[in-house]
Amino acid sequence: MISQKTVEEEVCRLFKEAVIKLPSDVIKALEDAYHNETEDLARLNLQAVLDNIKAAEEMGIPLCQDTGLPIIFVKMGNVLVENLYEGIINGVKRATRDIPLRPNVVDPFTRKNTGDNTGNLIPQIDMEIIEGDYLEITVFPKGFGSENNNALKMALPGEGKEGVKNFVLKMVLAAGGKPCPPILIGVGIGGSSDMALKLAKKALLNEVGVRNPDEYLAYLEEEILNQVNETGIGPMGLGGKTTALDVKILTAHTHTAGLPIGVCIQCWAARKATGRLE
Repeated sequence: MISQKTVEEEVCRLFKEAVIKLPSDVIKALEDAYHNETEDLARLNLQAVLDNIKAAEEMGIPLCQDTGLPIIFVKMGNVLVENLYEGIINGVKRATRDIPLRPNVVDPFTRKNTGDNTGNLIPQIDMEIIEGDYLEITVFPKGFGSENNNALKMALPGEGKEGVKNFVLKMVLAAGGKPCPPILIGVGIGGSSDMALKLAKKALLNEVGVRNPDEYLAYLEEEILNQVNETGIGPMGLGGKTTALDVKILTAHTHTAGLPIGVCIQCWAARKATGRLE
């Protein structure tokens, strides 16, 4: 039996890891962007980002003042867990108090802040049933400078690959420097409207710099990435070669009459952390 207290402690630990230490794949992509950059201002911005990452880890403080909306992905195998939901809720509250996280969660209309990053249906929890004798928890603190630039298109089937490419590029151009580029772009294709956006968000959990195992999707990711970087938006929207660090695509089968396309944009602070309890 995995206790509620164990879940609470793990969620708190994962949030601390996520908001303070950026994953190595993201850091490598930022370092590569810096070394490949030829514009002085873009290099200056990338250096500032890398210095920020280093300082946060050395000082043990969050690397961005926006510690995000708490989004948690749970994969649950053949295990017994005591009060999983309460463990997650208490873990978020504890992380908010102890790290600390900025209290970001408010009522959508009154804007009253709950003070502990929990509220009605928040933290947002995605559950997946899996094979195996373990519980896997991934925390994904999502800042809203990037989240506000997400988009959904219920495209027609005939728009196909070109329709996907054009929609992603349109949204990146509309976002400009608002999501603090260089960005990561998650693209969800298929399913229903809500599934397309969920796939786009889950795509951001995949390793940066590693192409899709599906050859067709790998080629499409590369095509979109090249198109986005040709815009010249660059780091912080001030020009340069690297507007996006990577593009990640997930797909699902869909209805014969539709082609849902979800786009989820992530800023350079692509924070995530995963732990497994057995």
